[in-house]
Amino acid sequence: MLEQNKTLFKRFVDEVFNKKNVAFIDEFLDPNLVEHKEEITAFLGAFPDLHITVEDLIAEGDKIVGRVTLTGTHQGELMGIPATGKKVSFSEILIARISNGKVVELWEVADTMTMMQQLGVIPS
Repeated sequence: MLEQNKTLFKRFVDEVFNKKNVAFIDEFLDPNLVEHKEEITAFLGAFPDLHITVEDLIAEGDKIVGRVTLTGTHQGELMGIPATGKKVSFSEILIARISNGKVVELWEVADTMTMMQQLGVIPS
């Protein structure tokens, strides 16, 4: 089961973020998940060239933890911030609980401070 969960996590990152296959979100996420699909599509709109590299994966029981690096160019509005055309690269930790082949809970810890500094929204 641990290897299946790792494969599912990698496939989600690749399909949704790297291939921009937004339709896969519904296949991957449980319909009762509190995580907002709109947030994912808004982020993809702000960074249409977004690419996520999975750096580390740790699985135990029904949970998987992924340390990822996100890179992209800010080409659309993000949280009220107009496109800057600047490139960003920052880290994020994702923790997912998987049941019956779908993510039923999802937690994220992103280095948004670094992203905002790279966009020039806050000073370095």
